[in-house]
This record gives sequence, C-alpha cells and structure tokens, in this order.
Amino acid sequence: MNTKLKLNITWFYPKEMSTYGDRGNIITLVKRATWRDIEVKVEEIGLKEELRPDWTDIYFFGGGQDQSQIQVAEDLKHYKKDFLNQEADDKKVFLGICGGYQLFGHYYRDSDGNELEGLGILDVTTTAGKERMTGNILIEPTFIKEKLVGFENHSGKTVLGERAKPFGNVIIGFGNNGKDRTEGAIENNVHGCYLHGPVLPKNPLFADYLIKLALQKRFGDLDLKFINDNEENLAHQTAVERTLKTH
Repeated sequence: MNTKLKLNITWFYPKEMSTYGDRGNIITLVKRATWRDIEVKVEEIGLKEELRPDWTDIYFFGGGQDQSQIQVAEDLKHYKKDFLNQEADDKKVFLGICGGYQLFGHYYRDSDGNELEGLGILDVTTTAGKERMTGNILIEPTFIKEKLVGFENHSGKTVLGERAKPFGNVIIGFGNNGKDRTEGAIENNVHGCYLHGPVLPKNPLFADYLIKLALQKRFGDLDLKFINDNEENLAHQTAVERTLKTH
C-alpha cells in the first residue's frame, strides 16, 4: 500500500478520568503505530470541548473517581452524546476502561438509587455493589486468540443487555459482576472492560487489534507491519503465569 497510513486518537478527559495509569494505554498505541511508520496524532478532549467530525480513528476513555465520573457524565450528556452515538453507529473504534466503560452504557446507578446517564453506545447497565472486586484478572477474550491479563478494582456490577456480547470470559477474577463469569462488553466496534494495568502495555496483541481495526475502517483491508515483540511477549506471558500462580 502506497498510501501513508495515519492514525488519529482522541483521549477523553485525561485530567478527570486518568486515575489508574491510563496514559500508558495511549503511549502503547502511539509507540506500536509509530514503530510501523504510521503517522499518529493524539487529541485530548476535556469538559465543554467539542469533537472534530471525521477526524478520530480511536476513542479512548479511562477510569476515575466517583466525583469526576459525575462531572464527566453531565458533560457527555450536554456536549458529546449525540455525536458519539453517531460515531459508534458508524463503527468507529472505542475503548473504555472501568469508569469509562460504565459511562459507555445506559447508566450507572449508585447505592442511593441515583442514576448517572451514560452514552448508551454499549447495551449494558451498572449498579453499585457493596463489595469491592479487586485483584489480578485473567480472561479468554472473544475476539483474539490470546489470554488478556490485567488488574480490576471496582464495586460496580455490570450486566449485559441483548445487543452487547462479552468482551471476554473470566478465567481468574471477578469480571463484570462476580457472578456470570463475563468480563467487559463489545457492540459494533465499541469495547469496554475493567482491565487496568494499564491493559494495552500488558497485552500488545490487543493494542495491535485496535490499531488494525481502526486503520481498516479508514483505509480498507490491510495487514500490520511485523515488529519484533519478543520482550513484550515475554512480559505478557510472565504476567499471565504470575496471575495463575497466585490463584
């Protein structure tokens, strides 16, 4: 392919929703694209800021504390919801982690019964639980043939509706709700999960999956250029084995 490949990434609310090292996910996407001579640009979008039409290839939304989530939910509702629903319908690539994942759904209901309205781009709902689900997590994803490893830390219990399919099935850990053994959700090209870590440095194959999916949306069918992942694969396998040994 002679066309110069370009990848544009929009990072939502880096000041409000980046509590758990989410910058590592952005760095991984940028590095793994740059190593393949793909031109990458990252735009950070905050409160009351509008989005550029036909610019973004990957939308990233990290996790945050409850107060920040309230503030962000209001901003999404008033400034971004309609546009992002259209982008999701157009099969743009999204990744939401923890609080970002919850706000991709229809709502988050707190312990007092108050609801934070979400984007509704994932057919999921989340309700606050009484117990925190914390620890290493290992899953069998539904979309790639490699186990994904991470760290979960949430009390929200997420339930999938009819349109969403599981992001993965839990091998070790709690997942969406600690009961049905599912983790995360996928609908169109919207991906949501509870895997911190950050998830993409620990799982380079997942990062490449998102990059390829986004590039194919804009440039058509293609294969990513090979890069030597010996060190990354060793780190991934070590994290998987460590998780297995601790359970």
